[in-house]
Amino acid sequence: MGEVVATIKLMPESPDVDLESIKAEIGKSIPENTELHKIEEEPIAFGLVALNVMVVVEDEEGGTEQAEENFSKLQGIASIEVVDVRRLM
Repeated sequence: MGEVVATIKLMPESPDVDLESIKAEIGKSIPENTELHKIEEEPIAFGLVALNVMVVVEDEEGGTEQAEENFSKLQGIASIEVVDVRRLM
């Protein structure tokens, strides 16, 4: 099996959430066998900014589940969603 890059969108609870502290916590909460590729900010509306976290995981069923579970426990995050999965060549 190969690897895939998954984009997981983290939606903060409000525009007042400190995104830099969340980014630091994301780096600490990456599970074993998962590589943090990058984090991009995506403006949504009215000052709300989502974080698109790109991780590299094995191409297998449930590959992003541990990362999703860890991210959902972060302080200040209202919701998470896997928005894209692409196979690496």
